[in-house]
Amino acid sequence: MGRPETARLTRMRKKPELIAFQGERGAFSEQAARQLLSSSVEVLPCQRFDDVFRNLRDGAASGAVVPIENTLHGSVHENYDHLLQYDLPIVAETSVRIVHNLIAPPDISFAKVKRVFSHPVALAQCLDFFERYRNIERVPFYDTAGSVKMVMEKELTDAAAIASSVAAENYGARILRRSIEDDRRNFTRFFLLRRPEDVPASPRKSKIAWKTSLVFTTRNVPGALFRSLSAFALRDLSLTKIESRPLRGKPWEYLFYLDFLGHVEDTNARNAIGHLREIADLLRVLGCYPKGS
Repeated sequence: MGRPETARLTRMRKKPELIAFQGERGAFSEQAARQLLSSSVEVLPCQRFDDVFRNLRDGAASGAVVPIENTLHGSVHENYDHLLQYDLPIVAETSVRIVHNLIAPPDISFAKVKRVFSHPVALAQCLDFFERYRNIERVPFYDTAGSVKMVMEKELTDAAAIASSVAAENYGARILRRSIEDDRRNFTRFFLLRRPEDVPASPRKSKIAWKTSLVFTTRNVPGALFRSLSAFALRDLSLTKIESRPLRGKPWEYLFYLDFLGHVEDTNARNAIGHLREIADLLRVLGCYPKGS
């Protein structure tokens, strides 16, 4: 068998990418998956974030895309907890511009809308719209795209949903009002996760800006956090994010999630992490990945 034919069969045998995300088809997480990988990537919708992490851990998916923070709503705390609970490294990040649209079945006019379903965060990001139309009731639902799917499947005659334009296309719905969010500078940052054995080597490339994420704990003593952060300041490493989360089982003690600019194998980064390791009770690198736009 010739080399071209061998290469063709190898490609045919290669298992296609299947990326898990929370929500229904058309969710912003699916958009993030397509930005990170390709428009043709196959996806595995999950109802809960915990399901997303479990599907990746157990091999039902080859990757997972999860939101980690929003410019208006803040951090997705549940996913910070899952990053520590599951050993699933971060390999990439991206940001998605969040555009909320009012979406209804094709035969429903705006005048007929009395209820609007969506995720609580999406509803909270469209308060100016609801202030303008006080006769419309806000109804929380578990997912933005899922709310479009539900309104269409149940053939509701007085309801609409707030979701992405992709969700409207997926379920054959109509956009009644476009971009009804309060703030147009509304972005969500997403992580792409893999299983440890599937993470390729990430050699340092000078033309790529890298970011490293880690989590650590320190003893609850005066100056402990200052000394921990000085490990980075002394080496001129720029911190882009620091987030504290309660440490389960130890009331009023905290985990610190931290992002800094630099590759984990850079000399100054290695020295900073080594310095922090001497101070910290727990330290885990969550991922090293190209800095997203």
